[in-house]
Amino acid sequence: MIHRPLAALAAVFVGHAALTTAHAQTLDKIARTGQIVVSYRESAVPFSYLLTPHKAVGFSVDVTEAIVDDVRKALRKPDLRTVYMPVTGQNRIPLLVDGSIDLECGSTTNTAARGKDVTFSINYFYAGTRLMTKRESQIGDYAGLAHKVVATVGGSTNEKVLRRQLDARHIDADVVLTKDYAEAMKDVVDGKAAALALDDVLLYGLRANASDPDTWEVVGETLQIEPYACMVRKDDPAFKRLVDATLTRLMKSGEFTRLYAKWFESPIPPRGANLTMPMSAALKANLIARSDRPAQ
Repeated sequence: MIHRPLAALAAVFVGHAALTTAHAQTLDKIARTGQIVVSYRESAVPFSYLLTPHKAVGFSVDVTEAIVDDVRKALRKPDLRTVYMPVTGQNRIPLLVDGSIDLECGSTTNTAARGKDVTFSINYFYAGTRLMTKRESQIGDYAGLAHKVVATVGGSTNEKVLRRQLDARHIDADVVLTKDYAEAMKDVVDGKAAALALDDVLLYGLRANASDPDTWEVVGETLQIEPYACMVRKDDPAFKRLVDATLTRLMKSGEFTRLYAKWFESPIPPRGANLTMPMSAALKANLIARSDRPAQ
């Protein structure tokens, strides 16, 4: 006979297991609710950023919309509603895990540590941490950060890589953490920080869309090549297969290359800035390999 406290505890575990299963079966959840909830970042140029207060655009937004189209076809629900929810580096994983969002495609690095909580799709970009600073600062590399303040986004892989680099080289710098890219950039613009440490592509995007791009430069060696991928909930192989199938279709058809050229090698809104960033060798290779291997 089970004592009441144990029975109550067992009920809690059963309820939690049921909730977890419901959240894991994303396609069932979408079909039941008649909507798919997808995320966007507000200032991750050119992956995902706000063009108007209520309209996000970007490379990963286009990828997300392609996945949503395939979800509509798979579920035979052409009128499936898409709900867009903003996320930050701190809440993107918790919101996915608890079922608030169903899919996160942005500038999220595929890591083994994150893979304990979520599942990653095929990698669709490769980046590395660098620094951006004002030209007048005369900071040319990480050593130039000594006795200065450097900003980065809290909870990002950039924070970990930056701290590791500073420790390894015994550089005494003050690392300030912000909630997102826009806030980190503002700290440098306002003089609260001497440099900004982020993935190189994000730095090029921020510089291209700055009011005075020529006053900024990206410096320092590239630290740790990192793959970006979409995140889905764990233990949901059916939804991962669908997301991977969409990416495979885009990569094999040439549509992925067209989208890359649109956002990385052409003028982009709102001011027609051009990152002029050719596709890396690592990404070209993964258009063929289509690996979901995490950062090493």
